[in-house]
Amino acid sequence: MGQPRFLIIGAGVVGSSLADELTTLGHRDVTVLDRGPLVPGTTAMTGGSSSHAPGLVFQTNASRTMARFAQYTAQKFGSLNQPGSLSFNAVGGLEVATTPQRLAELARKEGWAKVAGIPAELLTPAECVALHPLLDRGLVFGGLHTPTDGLAGAPAAITAQMNRATERGAVFIGDQVVVEVLERGGSVTGVRTTDRVFDADVVISCAGFWGAQLGELVGLVVPLVPMGHQYAKTSAVESLSAFPDAGRGHADAVLPILRHQDADLYYRQHGDQIGIGYYGHRPMPVDMNRLYEATAAESMPSMLPFTAADFDPAWAETARLLPGVASAEVVDGFNGIFSFTPDGGPMMGEHPDLDGFWVAEAVWVTHSAGVAKTMAHWITQGTPDVDLHGCDLARFTDAQLEPDYVADTSAQGFVEVYDIIHPREPRSVQRDVAASPFHARQVAAGAVFHVGRQWERPAWYESNAHLVDAHHHHPADEWGSRHWSPIVLAEAAATRERVGLYDMTSLMRVEVTGPDAATFLSGLLTRNVDRPIGTVVYALLLDAGGGIRSDVTVARLGDDRFQLGINGPMDIDWLRRRRDAEAVTITDITAVTCCIGVWGPRARDLVAPLCSIDLRDNTLGYYKAAEATIAGIAVTVLRISYVGELGWEIYAGNADGQQLWDRLAEAGETVGAVLAGRSALDVLRIEKGYRSWGHDMSAEMTPDEAGIGFAVGRKHDFFGREALLERPIRCRLQTVVADDPAAVVLGGEPVLMDGEVVGHVTSAAFSPTVGRTIAYVKVRPDVDVGQHVSIEYFGRALDFTVTDPVLVDPAGDRVKGLIGVVG
Repeated sequence: MGQPRFLIIGAGVVGSSLADELTTLGHRDVTVLDRGPLVPGTTAMTGGSSSHAPGLVFQTNASRTMARFAQYTAQKFGSLNQPGSLSFNAVGGLEVATTPQRLAELARKEGWAKVAGIPAELLTPAECVALHPLLDRGLVFGGLHTPTDGLAGAPAAITAQMNRATERGAVFIGDQVVVEVLERGGSVTGVRTTDRVFDADVVISCAGFWGAQLGELVGLVVPLVPMGHQYAKTSAVESLSAFPDAGRGHADAVLPILRHQDADLYYRQHGDQIGIGYYGHRPMPVDMNRLYEATAAESMPSMLPFTAADFDPAWAETARLLPGVASAEVVDGFNGIFSFTPDGGPMMGEHPDLDGFWVAEAVWVTHSAGVAKTMAHWITQGTPDVDLHGCDLARFTDAQLEPDYVADTSAQGFVEVYDIIHPREPRSVQRDVAASPFHARQVAAGAVFHVGRQWERPAWYESNAHLVDAHHHHPADEWGSRHWSPIVLAEAAATRERVGLYDMTSLMRVEVTGPDAATFLSGLLTRNVDRPIGTVVYALLLDAGGGIRSDVTVARLGDDRFQLGINGPMDIDWLRRRRDAEAVTITDITAVTCCIGVWGPRARDLVAPLCSIDLRDNTLGYYKAAEATIAGIAVTVLRISYVGELGWEIYAGNADGQQLWDRLAEAGETVGAVLAGRSALDVLRIEKGYRSWGHDMSAEMTPDEAGIGFAVGRKHDFFGREALLERPIRCRLQTVVADDPAAVVLGGEPVLMDGEVVGHVTSAAFSPTVGRTIAYVKVRPDVDVGQHVSIEYFGRALDFTVTDPVLVDPAGDRVKGLIGVVG
């Protein structure tokens, strides 16, 4: 079979980068279509977002994947520079703080930069003004300088990559609007434009803000919202005459790019003018049905008319921060169209039901080349080269793909693009989308809700405030205590001492049924699940490179029926994609069932009197499952625990959920049970050494690196096994404990040894049992138990010691019902 025929829709900065990456890998049959004109020998300005993007590349990001994309983009575009034409200009980035809160945030961001290997330094006000003399020194508290940040010249970068790809055999064709995607037997065969048909084996949508409309052609919801975003240029600024550029195209400038995030503003130099970008205005979603009508008077369809009244606050603040600009005026402006998504991440992946149709959408210039490189690797090698759980097209549930949800959360993302967002901060829009059947009871008990995906989940219960005592102290750190309560520690302690009831309904679960179910699952999972009915197995889903896609609990409930606890929609997508000829049905049962976790040393005293079956260890032992009734309600009982205590996950149909909650809560009164929230669960699972997928393990880690090698059957054959056996150990997940009881970290902070960055924090919680903060850290493999590390928290070095992985009940006596001493 010859090379596949690739067809890319969109010749903007993403599509041209992808064509370059594919041809670099040796693929020659690459066609790129664009609705705009593509004139050979001229700078590519196709009319999409790439054509007007200001080009600011700030590489540092809380997401290490997004930071990696930006780093590659800066490096690659820099390599494309030609005399007189800049694809990237490393003028540096400067983010200034005009409030103490922002200055603290920049210290946190400096830590992210260290983790990613991006050079960055906190500066004094005087140092900020020395870098950018237009600043008013009296307003600036300090700043973060990143010297390798800079300006991307998207038109030059597009043209350079188009030329390179063309030299290798790629073909770029303009004035082509795709009106149909052709398919046969569930696979792509090409596309039809208004006047031609193009055959292809792989079609990749890089259509930018047209991406959602293109998805509609193949029945795919691409959850992005095109938004208008204000950008303006001033008249000549007298003081800029001292900083003339060399006229080398869109990316040329001398002064660093500047962010004033406290006022939702950014700035870049255009010769003797200043460009001003503004996110502080109202969200401006674009009606794509009226796009050409709305932009008829503009130079291209990605530029909406400027709304001057929306810009007035930006101009007033600019004159305050940059006094030398006050004598100038706005001479040019437009509302440029960019794509926003519900969580701010790009949309990358393959259509779930149409083989060969791929999406790379909602990608900004900042990340464009990095996204293209990963897409090329993923499409041609079968697995991405970085962790994509925050970018995967399949990451959203059906409820999150509803039009109102996409519109509201994307608009909120626009509003918050420069806000200081706490890692525990609850979403403010699209609340109460999904809740368990016990929600009313939780509200009555004073539950404080946070959101997991679309689910309302109790974080803690104010009704437990009376349980808080001096033992439940927490270091008085304002940031660490935000969106948190000492009640969390009281609920965790009560679970260890007595028993807690946890709402686990938001845990996604599927039923896999059919005569081939056991064979199908065993071939994908790292352990054999073809075991007796009533067995529960903890196993992993690996990708083709041996990385951890997910961890899964599998309960065999019948000869041909399994219930799986999974981590999200991507797991369902993964399972469905890997069905071949097997007689298997995969059904998401999350929305029609509920789950209550009952855990603690007195859990059996609570549940046993209500249950129709014997719950003793010799009848329903650890990692066993059974169907039964509790208080007359049909349930499925799994003897597993995510908190390290005796107990069960108890599943029922939604219609019986509230009654089940009521009966268990009533019975719990006799044994001192508490209602407990997910924040307490997080404390307990970290004390017990349990990992959280997406935080403590990901596709970039192997089971041994994540400390869960026990979940791999050594004699079992499974997907990804060969790659796993060949993959070297490149990191370790270690447990560290704070030397100082007052030390707090939350996650994402850099870990240093002898002044050198050796990793970062993946999860952390203050432990009421240990009396100190416990953290998981992903570090170099040579970092070992007994060694000392420091964790940089808002610029302060906190001392930690690497310990054994499990701090509470390392022998597992408590979870097995053999109640020992805590510690």
